[in-house]
Amino acid sequence: MTDSITPQMRPLDIAILILLSILWGGSFFFIEVLVDYWPPLTIVTIRVAIAAVILWMILLARRIPIPKTAGAWWALLVVGMLNNALPFTLIVWGQTQISSGMASILNATTPFFTVLVAGAILADERITRGKLLGVIIGLIGTVVMIGPEILVSGLSSGGALGQLAVMGAALSYAFAAVWSRRFKAQGISPMVIATGQTSMAALMLLPLTLMIDQPLQNAGLYLGADMMVWGAMLGLAIASTVLAYILYFRLIASAGATNAALVTFLIPISAILLGVFILGEAFTRPQAIGMALIGLGLLIMDGRLFKRTRPEQ
Repeated sequence: MTDSITPQMRPLDIAILILLSILWGGSFFFIEVLVDYWPPLTIVTIRVAIAAVILWMILLARRIPIPKTAGAWWALLVVGMLNNALPFTLIVWGQTQISSGMASILNATTPFFTVLVAGAILADERITRGKLLGVIIGLIGTVVMIGPEILVSGLSSGGALGQLAVMGAALSYAFAAVWSRRFKAQGISPMVIATGQTSMAALMLLPLTLMIDQPLQNAGLYLGADMMVWGAMLGLAIASTVLAYILYFRLIASAGATNAALVTFLIPISAILLGVFILGEAFTRPQAIGMALIGLGLLIMDGRLFKRTRPEQ
């Protein structure tokens, strides 16, 4: 749902928006480095565990009250699964098959899935003609990118499955957005949500990681990792998770949720530029066309650009 009155963005808000897009776009870059060395579940578990510890330190230092009811912690458990554990794992696994740039573009389909999920579940989030048109155009852009490979190689193709995994993550984010609406009614602050969801995600993932990746038996793989690997891990956990959450909530408070959502337009650009100039990834014509169509779909869904071009009545 957009704000009824959208605040104007100040220069500081614009600077935060750009920095946030770099931090979240950088997450795809950090993951691209890490997947060459560590298995997906281990990467995600370490990411959310480090983030949870730091967020708890901030929460306690600022003496922000935490929920005391079982219902609130159950809600945080669900959002931890939908907003962290599941999508983070799908994206990391997906990037073992596809480039960071492709993953970031497919992740930009999150708003389209959010419109569809919210429209199906929430009575006050009806799908308007503008939203439906935006969803159709955005999904056409997605098909432009993934269609030819699936048609030629089928779903057995690693690249095709990787693309579908990242789109599954986008769908999970959509359900998380709808689920998270309950926190406002419960009076739970955004910092508590960030801390709670990363903590719950770490608790869910830890036993799976110990059982599947067996990090204790392969401790040398992690302890012996060079500075580049641990630098990417700390960048993913601290910059792309902790700092990004803090800036995101700061931007929502200052510029409103609708303006904050504009970061979706910028994340693929940041991720693609990092992938092209640092990792040497190719930026293909289907990716360019697909990103343009997704951007057009998001603009149509947002609606503000077209409202500003209409003459005053």
